Formats: sequence, C-alpha cells, structure tokens
Amino acid sequence: MKDTPKTSEADEQAKPSSAHTTGQPHNPKQHTSEADAESLPSNAEKNPDDWTTGGETMTGAQASYLKTLSEEAGEPFDDTLTKAEASKQIDALQARTGRGRNH
Repeated sequence: MKDTPKTSEADEQAKPSSAHTTGQPHNPKQHTSEADAESLPSNAEKNPDDWTTGGETMTGAQASYLKTLSEEAGEPFDDTLTKAEASKQIDALQARTGRGRNH
C-alpha cells in the first residue's frame, strides 16, 4: 500500500481555485464578442406570439405605460391583457400617438 501525502484543511483553502483564479466572478458576457452578440436575436425584436411567457398577465410596467398611451390616444384601457397582447397594443398605440419612436 502506497502512502499518499495528507493535506490539511488549511492547505486546501490556500490553494487557488481553478474556477476563480482571477478573484473575479464569472461573467459569461465577457466571453461573447460583439459580432456574436449582434447575431443573436433580441427579445425586443421577438414576436410576442412566440414568447414563452406571453400568456401571463401583463407586467406592472406594461400596464402603467399602456394606461398612459390609452389615455393619450383616447382609447379605453383594458387591464386584463396578457404580456403578449399588451405588447401588441403598446406598439399600435405608439404608432397612433407617435410615442416611443426613434427620430
């Protein structure tokens, strides 16, 4: 039987971890080039019908903005919309009111 050297807990703690040798937390974005990032689809450009959470109740931010847009457009505000429906309604009302457009 071969003797293996024993290491103490203090020895183990003193060894640098191979995962964090820089002392900085792992940042996956750090390893993505700008060209890679540009080729990935943006959530802002994804069709609301394809959203995995599109059937959920709209967010508070969507409701607030949609209420403002509805008032400006003279449209009734529907507080029962899903996330996807709210997104589509926001797009439609932005087109009518001119809000949210890049100039």
